[in-house]
Amino acid sequence: MVVQGGGRRGRRAGLAGVLWAAGEMAVTVGVVVLLLVVHQVWWTNRQAVAAAQERVQVLESEWNGLEDDVPVDVVSTPGAADSGADPGTVPVPVPGPAESGAAPSATPPRAAAKPPARDEAYAVLRVPRIGLVVPVAQGVDKRAVLDKGYAGHYPGTGQPGAQGNFALAGHRNTHGEPFRYINRLRAGDELLVDVRGRRYVYVVEKVLSETSERDVGVLAPVPRSVVKPEYGYSEPGAYITLTTCTPEYSSKYRLVVWGKLKE
Repeated sequence: MVVQGGGRRGRRAGLAGVLWAAGEMAVTVGVVVLLLVVHQVWWTNRQAVAAAQERVQVLESEWNGLEDDVPVDVVSTPGAADSGADPGTVPVPVPGPAESGAAPSATPPRAAAKPPARDEAYAVLRVPRIGLVVPVAQGVDKRAVLDKGYAGHYPGTGQPGAQGNFALAGHRNTHGEPFRYINRLRAGDELLVDVRGRRYVYVVEKVLSETSERDVGVLAPVPRSVVKPEYGYSEPGAYITLTTCTPEYSSKYRLVVWGKLKE
């Protein structure tokens, strides 16, 4: 009887030890997962936002140093196309950090710059309604562009101020999440794009709250959804497109905001 009782106690003690070890492992895994979530959602945001704002300041400083005698230009018509410049190039001239929030007088472009290099930040997008100020880089590579907190310019789509569709992508959650609140945009809101001293003013006209990630029609020169054809445009123009994932913390669908260059 003593031997049998001891065996039962031993088995119980062994089971308790296994359960205790499993519990410790579960707690450890939970803490690790929590730390990963904090890193992904909070720390990467802080890093990306800080780096993106620093890049905005660098860009504006560079533009300010181009030519002191060239004023900032507010453009409301397709300047590059109208001036005879290649629509795929970017006009030159200049704003500094102090001038960038003002509404400067319009002047024609003096020159055309080379198209931006891959992954290069070359413009600044401002969305007053949601307080967004974010650099725009060429390309939509996740690590080289989007994870830096930048908005990425889809290769092959139009450039700011030109005829066609200036199409951008941005994270909605994590890594600076610059496009988190674009769902709040409404018709009439302004989207300001600064490029080397020129400001292109677009006005939001349409919002497609949900479409497939494969809906390439939203990026066409005349943007129109191929999934929901009732959304989009039917005539050529100078458009801007903002795309991001939806719903939040998911990449299942895409949210699309369209605007048109102000006339």
